[in-house]
Amino acid sequence: MPDVRLASPQGRWVLFTTVLGSSMALLDSTVVNIALPRIGRDLDADLAALQWTANAYLVTLAGLILLGGSLGDRYGRRKVFVVGVVWFAVASLLCGLAPNAGVLIAARALQGIGGALLTPGSLAIIQASFHRDDRGRAVGLWSGFGGVGAAVGPFLGGWLVDGPGWRWVFLLNVPLALLCVPIALRHVPESGDGKAHGRFDVLGAVLGAVSLALVTYALIEAGEGSVVVAVAAVAGLAAAVAFVYVERRRPDPMMPPDIFASRQFTAVNLVTLCVYAALGGFFFLSAVQLQVVSGYSALGAGTALLPTTVLMLLLSARSGQLAEQIGPRIPLTVGPLLAAAGMLLMLRVGPDASYAADVLPAVLLLGLGLVALVAPLTATVLASVDVSRAGLASGINNAAARAAGLVAVAALPLLTGMGAEAYRSADAFDEAFGRAMVLCAGVLVVGSVIAFTTVRRPAPDCRRPECRTHGAVLAPPLEGERTAGRLTWGRGDSGASGAAGTSGTSGG
Repeated sequence: MPDVRLASPQGRWVLFTTVLGSSMALLDSTVVNIALPRIGRDLDADLAALQWTANAYLVTLAGLILLGGSLGDRYGRRKVFVVGVVWFAVASLLCGLAPNAGVLIAARALQGIGGALLTPGSLAIIQASFHRDDRGRAVGLWSGFGGVGAAVGPFLGGWLVDGPGWRWVFLLNVPLALLCVPIALRHVPESGDGKAHGRFDVLGAVLGAVSLALVTYALIEAGEGSVVVAVAAVAGLAAAVAFVYVERRRPDPMMPPDIFASRQFTAVNLVTLCVYAALGGFFFLSAVQLQVVSGYSALGAGTALLPTTVLMLLLSARSGQLAEQIGPRIPLTVGPLLAAAGMLLMLRVGPDASYAADVLPAVLLLGLGLVALVAPLTATVLASVDVSRAGLASGINNAAARAAGLVAVAALPLLTGMGAEAYRSADAFDEAFGRAMVLCAGVLVVGSVIAFTTVRRPAPDCRRPECRTHGAVLAPPLEGERTAGRLTWGRGDSGASGAAGTSGTSGG
């Protein structure tokens, strides 16, 4: 029985450790896009290499995050959390020392593995450690501090890129890990699920990651028109089919297909794919547009996008309360439309763009759209399945959002005609950026239509989100689940494999 009290010294250390650990992954997810133009110049990398710098991390994170929490259940949540922190820090060190783009991309993929171990552990440790009377407040403080971290990230990242250099975006994780690990080992109690059983769905996780990697490669390199690209595309689709086949046949699947028997769950995940594909493309391209075309510094670009996160941090809890009163249909319909309008306003952001007149209105409108939709999206996902599968549903939804974002980053340059050197030319990038914003806005409108035609008010006794405050923009909040007084993470009906959870504050 967890008995750590929040007011005790140990309780404060547990909270500090989990916030610090999750902040490592959060900072990288929010600042790498800002560093891309400088990385490209320093490493003489083309646009495809920059796409992979963003996507290599997401490929392994999205493919393995459904497995991360169940590893903690089986082997100990503190142990897996510490392994994730150390792994992430070593991979970050490799990123910071990378002599070329190839090494950086490989190190980013390794970072994603660390993130898949680290990200689920933060909230799992809090929920498993604190006394039930303090658990809600501890989760609230953790998600609130995480939201502050999400707001600080772009500012800090821009300052690092303009000052010490982009390598410090990654190297900063090393001292954070050196601080986090000994505190975790000394003050965080070990916890696990003694009833965890069944085999881990390693094959499913590998097939999912391989499918994402091959499809991403095919989209990024499609302009080459080579046989290798065609083979990669076919192999990626074959891996996706094999993933579905394996999940249908395994007794303990990572992603049980029968969860999609809920029409509402399926519909909300379609909305998620639309929303986070558009957001992934937007944040990847906008950071480059502001620097390459509008002449902003890295710090200026990071600060320019900051209001979106601040609005989510300040208003996400109230948005969730409103959705509980009026139902999720209207917020999930209006939110994507507001975000789409914000992206269309970005068409005004060109050479010598005025921040107050051109950038700020677009970013504010986008932020209001995210405020309207993110909290109701999470609540609807949790409400659309049986309470015993809430963590699993949340994990699938989070993984879908990350996969949508990485596919968008891979596909948008192809669809908008960006050449390999487009980011080196202000005119070429500006023209393609305009087409990309129209495409992203269109995808958001499709998501709005799906929400309006399919989403219905959930039952009054359904599961509600625990993490009410969040500031991440690249993935929705993740939630754990409680059954019969014990913590479980995304467990299906029969297996130990499942979705790991944390709040949206831990990034995208």
